[in-house]
Amino acid sequence: MAVAHKQAPPDVSVIIVNYNVRDFLHQSLLSIQKALKGIRSEIFVVDNASDDGSAEMVRRRFPRVRLIANTTNLGFAKANNIALKQARGKFLLLINPDTIVQEDTIRVMVEFLQNHPEAGLAGCKILNPDGSFQLACRRGFPTPWVAFTRIIGLSKLFPKTKLFGKYNLTYLNTDETYPVDAVSGSFMMVRKETFEQIGGLDESYFMYGEDLDWCYRIRQAGWRILYVHSTQIIHYKGESTRRSSLDEIRTFYDAMHLFVEKNFQSSRLFKIVLRLSIGIVSFAAFITSVLRPLKIAIFDFIAVTISLLIAEELWRGALFRYPAYAYSIVFTIPAIIVIGSLYVAGVYTQRRMSISRSIGAIILAYVFISALTAFFKNYAFSRMIVAISGVLSMVFIPGWRLVFRLVRKTSAYGRGTLFGKRTLIVGTDKDAIGLQQKLRTRIGEGYEIVGFVGTTHEQIGEMLNSVPVIGSIDNVGKIVKEQKISDVIFSPKALSYAQILSVISKSREQIVNFHLVPTTMEVIVGKASVDSLDDLPLVQIAYNIDKPSHLFTKRMFDIVLSGLLLITVYPIFRLSSAMTKKRKSGFLAGLPRVFKGTLSLVGTPVNESRVPKQIGDILFLGKPGLSGLVQLQQDCALSDEELTQYDLYYARNQSVLLDLEILIKTWLQYRTMRKNA
Repeated sequence: MAVAHKQAPPDVSVIIVNYNVRDFLHQSLLSIQKALKGIRSEIFVVDNASDDGSAEMVRRRFPRVRLIANTTNLGFAKANNIALKQARGKFLLLINPDTIVQEDTIRVMVEFLQNHPEAGLAGCKILNPDGSFQLACRRGFPTPWVAFTRIIGLSKLFPKTKLFGKYNLTYLNTDETYPVDAVSGSFMMVRKETFEQIGGLDESYFMYGEDLDWCYRIRQAGWRILYVHSTQIIHYKGESTRRSSLDEIRTFYDAMHLFVEKNFQSSRLFKIVLRLSIGIVSFAAFITSVLRPLKIAIFDFIAVTISLLIAEELWRGALFRYPAYAYSIVFTIPAIIVIGSLYVAGVYTQRRMSISRSIGAIILAYVFISALTAFFKNYAFSRMIVAISGVLSMVFIPGWRLVFRLVRKTSAYGRGTLFGKRTLIVGTDKDAIGLQQKLRTRIGEGYEIVGFVGTTHEQIGEMLNSVPVIGSIDNVGKIVKEQKISDVIFSPKALSYAQILSVISKSREQIVNFHLVPTTMEVIVGKASVDSLDDLPLVQIAYNIDKPSHLFTKRMFDIVLSGLLLITVYPIFRLSSAMTKKRKSGFLAGLPRVFKGTLSLVGTPVNESRVPKQIGDILFLGKPGLSGLVQLQQDCALSDEELTQYDLYYARNQSVLLDLEILIKTWLQYRTMRKNA
């Protein structure tokens, strides 16, 4: 009779608790699988009732992963314990789904624990997405003194002193290995025998604190806990919390209170101080949420007041001043009416930086103000002053919002500006070129591809799909500085995870965002965000270009700006044409047609003949324009599909702000061409 051989237990059991971070989880599993090559292992994913398709993604793409799908969110501790009870590995790795590990990380940690039998648990170096060191990866226990210094801020004021820097051990060198009180729950490797001796995580903690508590119990049982600097991971901290309804601050302090109450029962005074701090922090968060729209309203109040002062000066000058009795009313009531109109329009609640809503609300407010002067004769000084003030308010109030949005490079709609992200793609293979093609039509994310970065110097100077290779991974930092790069995207398969983390850690002094693209080419995993790379839908329910309000504001914008240019610049252009006896074409030549209404300043190309008939029949894509998104890509060899994507994007997102951005980029592009000519 044949004897059945019992399968050897795995060396490592990896346990991931996931909640609504599908794309981060996908990237993490890819890196973990690479790190487990040659190691007997098993992987558990415990999904806490995610509603973003996480469980379905694991079933479809990682069939060998043992998925435990909970029907409710059980919290971090309880979910980990479910898998810990089933895990058979000699070493148990608890790791967050929003992490990326190097190829050597798991092997280095296993070898370390094998060589240090006194260590019951160990953690590695953890980096933030920008390459900076994540302080939470090695910590001291929150004794009453340590917690007190953290709560009142002494640990931040004096991080390098041992007296005040004990919570995050900021006085210790990050590039050395040493014993610590605790490590981060985002990466903890524990021995199986240690787990069997002390048990699992305390399920009294829902999130935060359970890792500290576990480390405390392990220390109390006589084991050592060590921080290992010789390998590193990236942790996109807080992703699951952002996707939940948890009050993160209160949850953190409640967890700290539970830890102190459980392990330092004699400290009554500290419990009072801790509860007081929770109340103060929560109250501060509430006040901040109330004051945020109030700050915006103050800016608008000042803008209306300034517009009234200028209107007074322009219309009557030194010969006219408001009567003394009127100043308190003139400089309060109109501003309050405007602010009330902006509030009703949702500018202070939903669309704080909306340009079009601001303009519409101001028009309604000033119509109402004009009507009021008919009933209050003592304040009917001049309807012209009201009109001038209204025009100026329509410049100042949307104007400061426009400046703010351009400086911040984002908008209230989630659309990046056209000036948003000067981007490098690391990689030169077909995946990198495919990524560049996808990003070129993702206008809403604001990626401006400056160039490719190769793995060797030999490729520098080559052109890939009309974009140059401008450097290698050895000089990424120099390129970022010289080219003023804001974003670096690592193409799939371009580099190993160890190389990626090395580039990121070496560039931590640069103000730059790093992004990873999984091999599926579906998303870009970046700092606290995931951008989709799926194709834009062809037809959507509503497009801005076809809305009456947008049609009106766009036409007014065309009339005002083209009229100004016709008065100031166009005569010089015509004189130059007459002197050279050459009929010139281009942007300035088309201004009369814009003023008449046959063309727009911004729109589809004038000689538009490639939009598929079925799209033209369904959608109004706007008038042809002297400039536009397609016209800005004149140096790129775009396919018909890509050109159509640009037209559809513009039709869907058209606004005065977008038109202004396109015009500014057109002018900058023209200046660059003249400079290089």
